[in-house]
Amino acid sequence: MSAVASMPRSKLGRSQLEVTNICFGTSGIGDMPDTYGYSVDEERAKATVRAIFAGPVNFIDSSRIYGMGRSEQRIGEVIREMSGLPKGFVVSTKLDRDFTTNRFDASQARRSLEASLKALGIERIHLLHLHDPERAVSLEEATHPNGPIRELFKMRDEGFAEAVGLAAGNVDVMMPLMRDWQFDALITHNRFTLVNRNAEPMIDFAVARGIAVLNAAPYSGGVFAKGTQSFRRYAYQEANDHTLEPVRRVEEICARYGIPPGAAALQFSLRDKRISSTICGVTKPGRVNETLEWATWPISADAWRELLALPSSMGDPEADRDYKPG
Repeated sequence: MSAVASMPRSKLGRSQLEVTNICFGTSGIGDMPDTYGYSVDEERAKATVRAIFAGPVNFIDSSRIYGMGRSEQRIGEVIREMSGLPKGFVVSTKLDRDFTTNRFDASQARRSLEASLKALGIERIHLLHLHDPERAVSLEEATHPNGPIRELFKMRDEGFAEAVGLAAGNVDVMMPLMRDWQFDALITHNRFTLVNRNAEPMIDFAVARGIAVLNAAPYSGGVFAKGTQSFRRYAYQEANDHTLEPVRRVEEICARYGIPPGAAALQFSLRDKRISSTICGVTKPGRVNETLEWATWPISADAWRELLALPSSMGDPEADRDYKPG
């Protein structure tokens, strides 16, 4: 299989941003062994970013908290090497709580933005999200006049962001915020995959409101890309046989049809017209090209019938997650 040379772009919701249907996620390049089970050194991280910038995808996603700032810093170093972003490239990042105190008010949101701009070496963020408010504050605190949401929209009004979004995990937290605030985009992760549909009602709601849906972690934290034999983790946690059994059913079908499970997991998201872009985490240059190959891997109608007939969970896949930002 060969990687595509170019990719179609579409408008991101109501914004003027145009993005490819694949976005590369960069949490792993910040070196987060507690989350992914392995480390990524600086040179490998920067080589991965260079590969992203050299390819047809025009969309990259990071966050202030990924690797305690290392993800943005490493991306920024490559941007400086190149004397600026490639033309037409879209950077998505996120406002985060204070790493040490967990504080997340308007002033912390402002500090988060300033740190992101400095690390990335750019003057404004194309798509700026509020990130994981449930990890730091209550809904009342998040929506308070001195809370981070109002500050996020203020940043857009001031020109520091072209579009604003909500990036979180728990659907029950995201839905009230989406009802009351007109975000341009949302990021959901691990909750719309071959084996889990927890976010599906929220996706329908977002599309009906004109909010662009970015579906992250189609590989369920890496297991569909790496395989259950060598990577016994699911949704950023160590996993037992019972948890991995649904993934193994997918692997069995893919083996019979000669399909990489990662290709099926990725295309499950890509083929859904409700999804504006699918965020795929990569931590080495080879994975960039492999992602593009998987995106166009031929999958027959018979294979899809079997894959889509598998039972899927509606439960929260991270309900028992011991969250660690490293």
